[in-house]
Amino acid sequence: QVQLVESGGGLVQPGGSLRLTCAASGSIHSINTMAWYRQAPGKQRDLVASITSRSRAEYADSVKGRFTISRDRATNTVYLKMNTLKPEDTAVYYCYVKARPTKWEVVGENRDYWGQGTQVTVSS
Repeated sequence: QVQLVESGGGLVQPGGSLRLTCAASGSIHSINTMAWYRQAPGKQRDLVASITSRSRAEYADSVKGRFTISRDRATNTVYLKMNTLKPEDTAVYYCYVKARPTKWEVVGENRDYWGQGTQVTVSS
């Protein structure tokens, strides 16, 4: 089974920075896409940033120029560096991975995996 473990959330003042980390583990054959989503109270879960297997990154307009997504292929880890944080960035941030699992040396099809979420609060 594939598991995603998130860390790095917390309370930060406006203008501050945080780095979120998501480590994927388990029976993974390969990872296609890794991404970060966020969901604020009363709002839908929206894509913040994504990165492909070839390290092409995409960002939501609201975070362009402030956030940077990266990945470490050796450890199946994705990061989200968040700079110049604003109160409107406050949300639960969820790690997402599209990966092919393995079981008894049989490679499965791509499927979606989600982390449990980590709270980011930007407030003075």
